Amino acid sequence: MATLLISDLHLHPGAPEITEGFLRWLEERACGCDALYILGDFFEAWVGDDLLDLAGRDPSGNADLAARIATALRRLADDGTALYLMHGNRDFLLGERFADEAGATLLPDPSVVELGGRPVLLMHGDSLCTRDTDYQAFRAQARHPQWQQQVLAMPIEQRVALASQLRAQSGEANSNKAEDIMDVTPEEVVKAMAEHGVTTLIHGHTHRPAVHELEVEGKPARRYVLGDWQPGTGWEIAIDGGAPQLREIPLGQ
Repeated sequence: MATLLISDLHLHPGAPEITEGFLRWLEERACGCDALYILGDFFEAWVGDDLLDLAGRDPSGNADLAARIATALRRLADDGTALYLMHGNRDFLLGERFADEAGATLLPDPSVVELGGRPVLLMHGDSLCTRDTDYQAFRAQARHPQWQQQVLAMPIEQRVALASQLRAQSGEANSNKAEDIMDVTPEEVVKAMAEHGVTTLIHGHTHRPAVHELEVEGKPARRYVLGDWQPGTGWEIAIDGGAPQLREIPLGQ
């Protein structure tokens, strides 16, 4: 039975093709798999698990989308698939309530798990982009429990506005950054893999799907990068007893 890994779906009401494609993928591809790992940025934004309380009366459609996705994941979990969710830079406020309703386990970033008979380091990938110092400063703030508590104490309308503001600021800032700044720092990749004693790393975040050959402490190693999902196409890594396989997958009818 295969283990599947995905990331960077950025689900939101404005991209129904990706949502529908993902739900079909769950039924047609993920159904019956041993485990599914979602490595961050599952949602375009997440303002708190109390969003689920607004299902059926949220004009933005975000609450209904969240409830629908939780129900679909729960169905997969009830059929025997182990589900794991990792925070990304867009949905770092995803909490235990959503995970419980989805039948999933929140996975720390980073985590080492055994896949295909070998230890594999799983990350979202944003912490590897150390040349982007402005982003790393924001990441440290956004992952701090006290800051998160302060944000979650705001009325949900204010949180929605804050999320929109942060996305706009991020888009403007990224448009002025060199491409290599927003990619991983090679030395940081080797450092992370060495610290965790692995020769296989899987992550997302950069939207640059590829398999990279490298060396870690004199040993051959591989870094697998998941791609982001778009209308009509997505990316997965499948592990079925052998080496991970990175695949582009069609999401059509």
